[in-house]
Amino acid sequence: MEKKLLMIVNPRSGKTKSRAPLFDAVSRFGRSGWLVRVAETDRRGHAAELAAQLGGGYDAVVCVGGDGTLNETITGLMTLSRRPPLGYLPFGSTNDFAASLHIPASPPEAAELVADGTPRALDIGCHNGRYFAYVASFGAFTRSSYSAPQSTKNALGHFAYLLEGLKDLDSLRPYRCRVETGGEVFDGDFIFGGVCNSTSLGGLVKLDPERVKMDDGKFELLLLRMPKTPLDLQNLILALTKMQYDYPGVIFRHVDSVTVTTDDDVPWSLDGEYAPSAPQVDIRLLSGAVELLLSQ
Repeated sequence: MEKKLLMIVNPRSGKTKSRAPLFDAVSRFGRSGWLVRVAETDRRGHAAELAAQLGGGYDAVVCVGGDGTLNETITGLMTLSRRPPLGYLPFGSTNDFAASLHIPASPPEAAELVADGTPRALDIGCHNGRYFAYVASFGAFTRSSYSAPQSTKNALGHFAYLLEGLKDLDSLRPYRCRVETGGEVFDGDFIFGGVCNSTSLGGLVKLDPERVKMDDGKFELLLLRMPKTPLDLQNLILALTKMQYDYPGVIFRHVDSVTVTTDDDVPWSLDGEYAPSAPQVDIRLLSGAVELLLSQ
């Protein structure tokens, strides 16, 4: 019996508008016996609607777009009682999630992994009721993920995030927070906080791939305390670049839940999508909530 695949495509993602790579990907799925339906998104939130309304009737759902489109697709799948396996063909400007899983940036090459792939359990995060696939973060480098205009992302790609990230450094500020996790409490002023399941955050911050597992029932908590001097900031960034997590001012933990309380205005980014500030943010891990199609 033929297998049915729903391909959710964001036509505005990425630096190129060429559809040729997508045709090649569809052809690859066809050779593996998949009957493909292509559904294009035409507005923010549409991928979530398509996944929720149509996904239950398919044997697999494949997202084609950037991290934001993937976030929406997962959000839609999470509403289903029976969730089909998920495939991902990265087609955005900076694809942190794909980079962490070594998924090729070329849709036809990524389709090779998905077409005959094996479902692999994937941990999903929940941030005050909203889902994220790989990161919930605040502070430095966070605003750049959602503030760079789409036209700039399309024209400059990854460089657009670097430009926005440099702007973040110019306006570096502390966020006074209380962070509770696993019986530990961290109080103070932080320039960055992230709960992540990825080795790349915004294309700017890299985590040690030896210490990040996508299906281990744990997320990684990274907190950076506010440096006192420009030299302290320079040393902090250098330590982060070298993945020296025992450096003063760096807090790194493996966690399954985090609570952040604050009186400050602390906007968040969920997989690059804006989330408003809240006096209390509860983040919890949903172990193996989605199955991801990947070759072994």
